[in-house]
Amino acid sequence: MLQFHVLSFEGPDAYSRAGGLASRIAGLTEALAAAELDVHLWFIGDPSLPGSEARERVHLHRWCQWISQYHPGGVYDGEEGKRTDLASSLPPHLIREFLLPRARAAAGPTVILAEEWQTVDAVLHLDWLLRSAKIRDQVTILWNANNLYGFDCINWARLARAAVITTVSRYMQHRMWSLGVDPLVIPNGLPAEALQPPERGATAAFRQRTHGRLVLSKVARWDPDKRWLLAIDTVRELKRSGGHPLLIARGGVEAHGGEVLARAAAGGLRVAERCGAVHDVRGLLESLTGCDEADVVSLRSYLAPETRRVLFRGAAAVLANSGHEPFGLVGLEAMAAGGLACTGCTGEDYAVPGWNALVLQRNDPREFVNLFGRLQADPAEDRAVRQRGKLTAQQYAWANIIRRNFFPSLEFAGGEVRMDHGSVGSAAAAQPFQLPSLFPSRAGALPRSGALPAQRPRAA
Repeated sequence: MLQFHVLSFEGPDAYSRAGGLASRIAGLTEALAAAELDVHLWFIGDPSLPGSEARERVHLHRWCQWISQYHPGGVYDGEEGKRTDLASSLPPHLIREFLLPRARAAAGPTVILAEEWQTVDAVLHLDWLLRSAKIRDQVTILWNANNLYGFDCINWARLARAAVITTVSRYMQHRMWSLGVDPLVIPNGLPAEALQPPERGATAAFRQRTHGRLVLSKVARWDPDKRWLLAIDTVRELKRSGGHPLLIARGGVEAHGGEVLARAAAGGLRVAERCGAVHDVRGLLESLTGCDEADVVSLRSYLAPETRRVLFRGAAAVLANSGHEPFGLVGLEAMAAGGLACTGCTGEDYAVPGWNALVLQRNDPREFVNLFGRLQADPAEDRAVRQRGKLTAQQYAWANIIRRNFFPSLEFAGGEVRMDHGSVGSAAAAQPFQLPSLFPSRAGALPRSGALPAQRPRAA
């Protein structure tokens, strides 16, 4: 049986969720497990939960728990210490407990999929250990870029020798070409639950609660790239034009959120902040109580998938546009829920302007007002755009992505890795893993020898 090991900072725990990467990892691993593969997810987990457990046929391994217990702020709290510990301790554990026994038993091929820049050192270390053990040809390593973060820290030539590099959209591929990197594109997908229609009664209750308002929703990190300021300006423009808009916003913990809400207040918009937990649709409806005069409602708590689907379906439009969007998972989720997705025009390969989405090209609120106004005047076309969006989203179910994109790329990657083994030769095999050659400014962060420390004791 094919065995998968996925390495990621983010994962399914509340502690480990920070953005779209957690959704990607959960959907991908569950879909691989549903295909009856042996799937292991290694991530920076909640320090209060078991170090290992099986959930939904996926083997969860919570790493760096001994560090996380000192950093309660979430997965990226204490990031550098976690990154260094992951790079030093996880590869020897994988070799000792999984990869070497599996190779000796001739149990079949193994695939490693590592996500984002924080795992680069772990990939380099693992590649060196596999070569030293002379089993490199039995393991395929892929490293995936979901964003541009940390690109300035990566030694791309070394990474390309250690792994097959992938990314999530043609836009990201073009951005990486400028660095001399030629990645394979394997798009993100949607889990099966994202394709389930939101409960009709809940959607009807949401629309009844917001009756008479032109509801816009936006769910994204408080990041300038997400064009939150444009969303605020769009509400102002709609209000200036005589409308009665209501923006339901779910940001993150980033400092840019203060700038966004200050922009709204300075522009004469009334902001209502809701800090209470939104556990379900009932919580969402309760959070809108007393907001009849508000122009912006800022939700401060996590939105469960079912609640998000009701929000996306019930809103007049979902503002998922960004100035830089590697893929645009929220826009695709909005389509799956039957919402009207408004995307940007960077990594959203799935969006066809005016056919299954509104595609915004400029940082000008009048663009949305014009495109949306035309659609509002033609309810039949509005319904058609939403329906075509749902059909598009179905093509991006993880099961389809794995069958059409992931496995074919994996077959190609396996051959590429084997060819690379022959071209690298003994010089690369003899080169020990050294952190300073990848991060010169961080010399000494790890020992220069291959004898790196084992995983520290983890919380029970």
